[in-house]
Amino acid sequence: MKKLKSLTVFFLALNDEKSLPELIEKTYKIAPKVALDFEVLIINDGSQDNTAQVIKNLMRRYKNLRLISHKRNLGYGAAVTTGFKNAQGEWVFYTDGDGQYDPRELTKLFAKLDKNTDVVNGFKLERKDPWTRRFLGEFYNGVLQKMYRPPITDIDCDFRLIRRSFLKKITLTSTSGAVCLELVVKLKKAGASFAEVGVYHYPRLHGRSQFFKLNHLAKTFIENFMFFVDWARKDL
Repeated sequence: MKKLKSLTVFFLALNDEKSLPELIEKTYKIAPKVALDFEVLIINDGSQDNTAQVIKNLMRRYKNLRLISHKRNLGYGAAVTTGFKNAQGEWVFYTDGDGQYDPRELTKLFAKLDKNTDVVNGFKLERKDPWTRRFLGEFYNGVLQKMYRPPITDIDCDFRLIRRSFLKKITLTSTSGAVCLELVVKLKKAGASFAEVGVYHYPRLHGRSQFFKLNHLAKTFIENFMFFVDWARKDL
C-alpha cells in the first residue's frame, strides 16, 4: 500500500516524563516510512511530574510535536477523546505513553491496511504485567467478548490505527478505561471494517499504572454498566 497522505500520532500521558522522550524519538524515525506528512501529539492528562516541561523542551527539536494538557486528571477516556478532537491527519494512531508498546510496530498496522480497512487494532502477543493484572485483564476481555462479540480479539489493547473520517461519525462519552469498549463498538456500528495484528507488550519500566486504583476501577465498572444499558436498549 502507498504511504498514508497524513497521519496523527498521539500518546496518552500521565506522569510519563521518563518514557516519552524515547517513544517520541522512535516515532519520528518510523512515521516517515508510513506517511507523507505527520504530526505527534502528547495528551497530558494532568501529570504531576515534569511531563509538560519535558515535552516543551522536545518541541524545540521535533517539528509538528504538540502538547495538549488537561489542567487536572480527567481520566483515560477523556484523554482519548481529546486526542481524537485535536487530530488533523487522515489517519490517527494512538497508544499509551508508558512505554509498554513500541511505536515502531506501527508498521505492522500499516501493513494490514487495504482500501477497505478502516481500523487496524493490535492484540498483545504476551502481556508483560504482574499476574494480577494479567488475570483481571483476561477476565475483563473475556466477559466483553461474550457480551458484545466485537470485531477484534483484544479490546483492551490501545495500539490502534483508525481512519479519521469514521471518528467523526461517533461520539464518545466514557472518561475511564471503558472508552476502549465504547470506541470499538461504536466504530463497528458506524460501519468501520476491522483488521488486527499481534504486537509486543513490554514490562513497565517507569512509574506505576493508575488504572488499577480502586477509584479508577469503580469508575470503569460504572461506565461499562451505563454503556451496557444503552447498548441493550439500542440507544447507541
